[in-house]
Amino acid sequence: MTGRIAFQGELGAYSHQACRQARPDMQAVPCRTFEDVIELCRAGEVDLAMLPVENSTYGRVADIHTLLPGSGLRIIDEAFVRVHINLLAVPGTPLEAITAAMSHTVLLGQCREFLKAHNLRAVTGADTAGSAKLVAERGDRSLGALASELAGEIYGLDVVARQIEDQANNTTRFLVMARQADLSRRGSGPMMTTFTFKVRNIPAALYKALGGFATNGVNMTKLESYMVGGSFTATAFYADIEGHPEDPAVARALEELVYFTEELDILGVYPSDRAR
Repeated sequence: MTGRIAFQGELGAYSHQACRQARPDMQAVPCRTFEDVIELCRAGEVDLAMLPVENSTYGRVADIHTLLPGSGLRIIDEAFVRVHINLLAVPGTPLEAITAAMSHTVLLGQCREFLKAHNLRAVTGADTAGSAKLVAERGDRSLGALASELAGEIYGLDVVARQIEDQANNTTRFLVMARQADLSRRGSGPMMTTFTFKVRNIPAALYKALGGFATNGVNMTKLESYMVGGSFTATAFYADIEGHPEDPAVARALEELVYFTEELDILGVYPSDRAR
């Protein structure tokens, strides 16, 4: 294997699946928290970090947008991972013997209809693969885990029910992070640019700052706000746009943005995932 990539969760987590999909030649390194993932990469103990940012069913991943700006890392790729949720159980266990299903709260919320239809009690676990690991260790036939097939393979569990997610297009977007960015990089297809900024404390500042993207025909695919330093008055914004900073239209839009903002920070310029 060439290099190491860190992710949050146990082996078999969807972040582990993302590592396999995006960097199959690298060794995947599990970490307890997102902060641990970032620190390992920042310290040079791994080459890359894999971080989830949003899910098509559940929304954005908590804390990620506030962690990214201060991480010291830069986005070099994105990966869209189709999240197939499976009910896993101790080998030989039939569906009717299971009375409860354990998983991360996000995953529990993504298959409410299945849980209700089969009268399964939702049990909150630390994470998806960790729940599968715990079910395997307990050997309790009444308890199942909601996780990936990869987790089932790793921990020796049977797949009792496949692809039970409520939404057929359930997908999680991940960002591949590195210590150094290459802002001149060009992919064979469309490019994405991600940045954070704070607007000046003047009337209609956000409206004016974003006007350049509309007038220059630059598509903004994401804009989210988050508070800074625990203050209700200090608000920062996280944005994704289509294009490269050297594209004439993007350059003009960013120039106008800078005029009305503070602390503009380009987190990454990277190829758009084909799943977009």
